[in-house]
Amino acid sequence: MTGSAPARLRVHTREIDPVDDLLEYTDPTTPLVWLRRGEGMVGRGVVLRLDVDASSSEPRTAALARAWTALCADAEIDDEVQLPGTGLIGFGALTFDERSAAASSIIVPSLVIGRRDGHTWATSIHVHDDKDEDAAVRPISYGPYWSATLGPGALDPDGYEAAVRAGLEAIADGEVGKVVLARDIVGTIPEGSDLRRLPHELSAGYPDTWTFAVDGLVGASPETLVTARRGRVTARVLAGTFGRGADADEDAAARAALAASAKNLDEHSYAVHSVIEALSPHTTMLSADDAPFTLELPNVWHLATDVAGTLSDGSTSLDLVSALHPTAAVAGTPTAAAIEAIRRIEPFDRRRYAGPVGWIDDSGDGEWAIALRCAQFEAEAVGGVIPVAAHAGAGIVAGSDPETELLETRVKFRPIVDALA
Repeated sequence: MTGSAPARLRVHTREIDPVDDLLEYTDPTTPLVWLRRGEGMVGRGVVLRLDVDASSSEPRTAALARAWTALCADAEIDDEVQLPGTGLIGFGALTFDERSAAASSIIVPSLVIGRRDGHTWATSIHVHDDKDEDAAVRPISYGPYWSATLGPGALDPDGYEAAVRAGLEAIADGEVGKVVLARDIVGTIPEGSDLRRLPHELSAGYPDTWTFAVDGLVGASPETLVTARRGRVTARVLAGTFGRGADADEDAAARAALAASAKNLDEHSYAVHSVIEALSPHTTMLSADDAPFTLELPNVWHLATDVAGTLSDGSTSLDLVSALHPTAAVAGTPTAAAIEAIRRIEPFDRRRYAGPVGWIDDSGDGEWAIALRCAQFEAEAVGGVIPVAAHAGAGIVAGSDPETELLETRVKFRPIVDALA
């Protein structure tokens, strides 16, 4: 564990007058964002960060959960609002793979501005011995327009079709029943670019997704990994995708075809089973939809299943993240074999793509999504530009067609590529 916490934090949450645009209250080049349907939180500044890398002697999420619990137990918290997201919170971005060269991190900002249920609040967070007053709530104007330069990454379209064929061979050999394979797009943006432009465009264009920005990872995820709130646990499983039609008739046909697709229903059932299996030891009264429904997003149809239960063992949201990740929706099944296949077939480190992203509060409650439809920005510029990488993947099962899976990744790239243009 690096970035160990100071002995104690002092936290004060107070209600403030409504603000028009939450994104004006986060840092332009290092935004911290969690928004959905106009509600959520943004953070500014960094009081501390907890980082766990591949050298950890215990699983990364377990190490972060232990450190977070210790931090909260020693914090002095004055929360006058008492809503989800008030009090002490940390924004988290975790790696997909335990072996990743990237760190799994929780960042505690010095100022949080949030909005929920008709209330707007400000949370100031200090090291306990710091006698500074609560941070001033002032907007920061947006910087000038910018656009990214993008091109193929380590796995170009032909390479991706070859990767899908390798995945199908692993399935035929009995190594896995399903494996999720991704490809990458890489590029650069100008140094000093105002990254708030991305969550602004994504939250406007995809309001039903989780729009996030944490430690250079920015995106709009449609998939809730887990939400824990006052003893209630919920998750939404997405697996199985068709692109939207060009007109109403074509769109209706696409929706019907997805709902009847044996390949996509098979892929979806793997994902639902993995979530139920992971949550069952931690919950009672766990229930899931009998059949998936079709979830409409601006660019795709997804097969979706909602899962809900009552927490039975006092686990925090990070504990549940540890139990769930990686799901079959982003890795495959059996999990360990799918991860090994991904390591062998994909010629890159996914880093935080398809890993958990979200927030946790001092009670352990929180909201976590899977980092999809996202781009990862490097912390340091190189030659006046900042490197960026984006990924998109598809679930490969018996009967998958390489060209069709490539087309699915193109549809999934659309939100983040359009926002970067």
